[in-house]
Formats: sequence, structure tokens, C-alpha cells
Amino acid sequence: MSFFGTILSKIFPSDHPANQQAQAAPAAGARAPAAATPTSGAASAPAAPTQTPASAPPVVDVEAVLSGLAANHGEPLNWQTSIVDLLKLVGLDSSLDSRKELARELHYSGDTNDSAQMNVWLHREVMKQLEANGGKVPANLKN
Repeated sequence: MSFFGTILSKIFPSDHPANQQAQAAPAAGARAPAAATPTSGAASAPAAPTQTPASAPPVVDVEAVLSGLAANHGEPLNWQTSIVDLLKLVGLDSSLDSRKELARELHYSGDTNDSAQMNVWLHREVMKQLEANGGKVPANLKN
């Protein structure tokens, strides 16, 4: 399972087409939906996907899902701007090695030893990829 696929599975419901497509496709990076498995975190997320016309997949309100997770989290997290806090919020390893792995998967071309720059890029790219896979992401989370 890819790292981004795990993030996707923590935010999107297990029956979302992005998760189902990811399970059928090899984990080759986040340019296409990555492999994911259903989790209880996605199933218990407070915001249900909004149904769109039959040809389009349901849209997941990413901000609502993450805000709901944050409301039930034991510590305050700045997930809106911090990739470290976003990973903690969804229950994933936020270590530098894990973030470097995510950077490789998402094709980061900068210096992974400059963790501040990499972290900013990672947060922005994760939000873009969530949107590309059927998430509704407000502009303030993509900047």
C-alpha cells in the first residue's frame, strides 16, 4: 500500500470510487489514486460524502472530515498547514523518514534534507491529490 493511499483511506469512505480504484491498481504513486484499504477512521468520520450526478463520484468534504477527526483528537493539531500534524491526525507516522517516503512517492524534486521546504510542499501536494481524487478542498488548505 502506498503512503498516499493510506492517507486517502483514512479520509475517504471505504466505498468511495478512489479507494476502490486504488485497490485494483498497483501502488505507483499519487498521480493516480494509490492503493488503500478501508479503515474505521474513514467509516466513523463525521462528514458523509455528498452525492453528485450518477456519472461523477461522490465528493468528500475533506475539511469537514478532518475537522471532525480533530474535534475527537486528544491534542490540538494544526493540520490545516502542518503535514506533521495532518499525519498525526489521521493516525500515521509523521517522522522525517515517513515524510521523505511520501515526498518520493509524490515526486518531490527538492532537497529532502530541507525539511521545512519539503513539509510545506507535502501539505500542499497532499491537498491537491485529495482534490484530484474526489475531495472538496477549500482554497485556504491548498496554499
